[in-house]
Amino acid sequence: MNCTEVLRVHAYFDGELDANEAASLEQHLGGCAGCQALLADLERTREALRRAPRTRAPAHLRARIDALLDSEAAESRSRVWRARPFWWGAFAGLVTSAAAALLLMFVLLPAASAPLVDELFAAHLRSLSGDHLISMISSDQHTVKPWFAGRADVSPTVADFAARGFPLAGGRVDELSGRRSAVMVYRHGAHVINVFAWPDDALALPRTTSRRGYRLLFWRIGDVAYCAVSDAAWRELGTLEDLVRAQGAAEQHSAPR
Repeated sequence: MNCTEVLRVHAYFDGELDANEAASLEQHLGGCAGCQALLADLERTREALRRAPRTRAPAHLRARIDALLDSEAAESRSRVWRARPFWWGAFAGLVTSAAAALLLMFVLLPAASAPLVDELFAAHLRSLSGDHLISMISSDQHTVKPWFAGRADVSPTVADFAARGFPLAGGRVDELSGRRSAVMVYRHGAHVINVFAWPDDALALPRTTSRRGYRLLFWRIGDVAYCAVSDAAWRELGTLEDLVRAQGAAEQHSAPR
């Protein structure tokens, strides 16, 4: 295909675009059949790789890759800038790149599929079908928050923001990577916004990203990690994040010491 947005499609697929860039590309995808086809191909490839058996690189291959990388690092440290033909530097770069690519393919590829993002996206889609969206139907935070006790692994920040355009519809519990996540369900116009909360394990949260028109926005409050998932615009999700953060700060300030 000849579209100039091919590289950005790959970056979008890998979750490497910021919110503004992602929104811009999504607008482009709406009118570019070639980029739509490319994105679909990438999705199919990832699904095929995810279903493939996990493969570990043979010991001799890993040793060879390590040796190549160590050799290149040592050369970089000890190099006294001698005059060399251009092709030598290019060849050395190609060797290092090839080694890194092999390592990625055989060792790191299964971990590159962002499993938490995949789980959150799948849980959001699942909630939109059938009757799985809400288990506790209430707009009263003093009803929803206690309901999570004993059901979820966290006590999340819960509030009704109807005055700001984000009424609380209720809550449910979903399993994420073996943990019981509290899910607050908000509505904004015709949009459903699932706000997932789970124990923060101190690891880096995934970057804010998009999947098939749905947006995933991550943040932390204290020892709880959050992710808002919806097809609402980035601005609306950011507003809801700010509201939840402010509510969390107010709760911490009023908590007995």
